[in-house]
Amino acid sequence: MIIDLIDGTYELFRHFHGLRRFTKGEDRPYGAVVGVLNGVLQLLENRATHVGVATDHVIESFRNRLWAGYKTGEGIDRALRAQFEPLEEGLAAMGVVVWPMIELEADDALASAAHLADQDGRVECVLVWTPDKDLAQCVRGDRVMQVDRRGNKIRAARDIREKFGVDPVLIPDYLALVGDAADGYPGISGIGAVGAARLLNQHGTIESFPPGVLGDHLEDALLFKRLATLRTDAHLFDDVESLRWRGPTDAFVAWTEKKGTPALLQRALDAAAKK
Repeated sequence: MIIDLIDGTYELFRHFHGLRRFTKGEDRPYGAVVGVLNGVLQLLENRATHVGVATDHVIESFRNRLWAGYKTGEGIDRALRAQFEPLEEGLAAMGVVVWPMIELEADDALASAAHLADQDGRVECVLVWTPDKDLAQCVRGDRVMQVDRRGNKIRAARDIREKFGVDPVLIPDYLALVGDAADGYPGISGIGAVGAARLLNQHGTIESFPPGVLGDHLEDALLFKRLATLRTDAHLFDDVESLRWRGPTDAFVAWTEKKGTPALLQRALDAAAKK
């Protein structure tokens, strides 16, 4: 079986801002939510059987206590923010497993789910649907791969190394050195992508760097690495079979009626009939 793990937060942002290019700022109620559900259904229609979607139920996580500048929900468009919970409700009603994260982030859920699925011998491969560079650390050979829909690429371990200059296991160290503007930490001044890759390939993890390589910046680098390291210990499921999609629930009828999307219900019913 193939396990498909989807970054629901990223998909919601992608559909919201994509729609705005066509609606000239006049947001359709739940338009982004419907877009995400249609995208998940497209996977289910084409091939997918076992699917999990991770969302940020709240934007903040334990990382905000570690670094004051870490990303928050500040500045998120109110029309977008209002679609977070409806997305979770819609996915669940459609019969898709959804993990709304609070203390951890959606990325931690994806990393944890990939780790759990990777340990199951019945699983042929795991596909993690997100372009976020921190998820590159989850890639394992050609068994756990990252799907970048934006770049239309599927990245195995060799592709991660080609893109970043380091193996997936060193991505947290790499991000600690170069920083991640999207997550709100700056990295180490004076170290760019090429320099970071060179140091990591020469010395290994930041903890293995000889004294003096980072000097007074070592403590910051270790903190940033902690921010960049995704958790893999979230207990999301006991058996990958629990991720199998078995069609929409009865609640999806009421959900689609409320949102005025009868075509979405029919599409889900048709997809389920073919499974």
